Amino acid sequence: MLIKVFGSAVFGVEATTITVEVNIDKGIGYHLVGLPDNAIKESSYRIAAALKNNGYAMPGKKITINMAPADLRKEGSAYDLTLTIGILVASGQIKADDVDKYIIMGELSLDGGLQPIRGALPIAIKAKEEGFKGFFLPKQNVKEAAIVAGLDVYGIENIQEVIDFFEGKGTLEPTKIDTRAEFYKDLDFPEFDFSDVKGQESIKRCMEIAAAGGHNIILIGPPGAGKTMLAKRLPSILPPMTLREALETTKIHSVAGKLKEVGLMNQRPFRSPHHTISNVALVGGGSYPQPGEISMAHNGVLFLDELPEFKRDVLEVMRQPLEDREVTISRAKFTVTYPSSFMLVASMNPSPSGFFNDPDSPQTSSPHEMQRYLSKISGPLLDRIDIHIEVTPVPFEKLSDDRKAESSVDIRKRVTAAREIQTERFEQMENIHYNAQMNTKHIREYCALDDVSKQLLKTAMERLNLSARAYDRILKVARTIADLDAAPTVISSHIAEAIQYRSLDRDGWLG
Repeated sequence: MLIKVFGSAVFGVEATTITVEVNIDKGIGYHLVGLPDNAIKESSYRIAAALKNNGYAMPGKKITINMAPADLRKEGSAYDLTLTIGILVASGQIKADDVDKYIIMGELSLDGGLQPIRGALPIAIKAKEEGFKGFFLPKQNVKEAAIVAGLDVYGIENIQEVIDFFEGKGTLEPTKIDTRAEFYKDLDFPEFDFSDVKGQESIKRCMEIAAAGGHNIILIGPPGAGKTMLAKRLPSILPPMTLREALETTKIHSVAGKLKEVGLMNQRPFRSPHHTISNVALVGGGSYPQPGEISMAHNGVLFLDELPEFKRDVLEVMRQPLEDREVTISRAKFTVTYPSSFMLVASMNPSPSGFFNDPDSPQTSSPHEMQRYLSKISGPLLDRIDIHIEVTPVPFEKLSDDRKAESSVDIRKRVTAAREIQTERFEQMENIHYNAQMNTKHIREYCALDDVSKQLLKTAMERLNLSARAYDRILKVARTIADLDAAPTVISSHIAEAIQYRSLDRDGWLG
């Protein structure tokens, strides 16, 4: 008897429906074809034990299973449940007339229980697109898949629940989630708040500008000045995610298997990889590509603490994704693209000892040591960072001040107002939503300067020996400062403030 059941494979952040054809005939043997990997080939042992422990049996006949399309490589243990239901129906042990109306996925334990899978959300989206009635998957993944409206999503704990459902014995209810309620939950109670930060008003201003325009920022200062503390609080002042952004971000975390029983992600991600990270772990890849840290930070913040401690080749692989806002990983037989539109926040000490030209510091570094330390960061990478700011230690008077600083919620209101101006400005453009994403054409159009501003920028360019890319960065930051002031045009005061935020271009730093 031949039966068809349906599973799904995830490539990049998109799913492809897999047809599992099970044929049981005279003879003996178990033949699994359609480019399965080792995890799928081993499934026969898990299936046999799970069936025996639940009162069913592996048919003692010739079982041929084809996973179509046969030229597409399948990987992972998530097809266990698909294969098991196919075998049970094809061997006549259970009756399931409408089994072809459902996507069935899950990894089996030997007792018939189910283990979580990766990529439940993209699979559910594809199932809805292709007109499937429902989706069976492990209970741990049910919240992420239930985000998709118009699809019956069933979270199951063991194989018996699926069997009972198809035989009409059980009362399995689909999981329903109010996506909007989930989305707006806990938005005004950030874990890390700017009101905890004493002093550092100029740095907070920088953070506000960076958040308003989506600009990359680097913080330079001695140990204990508050660089990490400030960076951790940046997501709390970023505008709330739109439903589209939340769905994109949740999709990537679902593919990476990092959701852990949550539905729609409503908080912007904050990723802080250790400086020993490899370039594959940072940008994604592997023999079977998985999203890297830059994609996990999509629509959020990627924080690189102690930037010069990262291996130079690791930092260099970020250059293209920073410009393109996506990363394409090519293999011999296929290519996957992961989105990576993130805000880069980096921090570093000004020298190996941590102190720079400070007469009171306990130790200093020689010019040669400093040059070697700073040369780990290439000029092209620094050019892609819009804002460079020096962080100085907070004096005792500010630290001991009992007055409460401005909260993240208040700062976020100003940031959101500036972002709304940008959304309106770029509403006709498909891939541009805020100032940091502008290309040269948009900069010429939206950052037109008067004569005074042009002269000021010309002087700065000549004195600081800035590159053409740095020139564009200054104009983008100036446009954001103007948006925070709700000013229709960029004026000289906006340009002057933006020029201040190019510390690493000055002679004193890298000379």
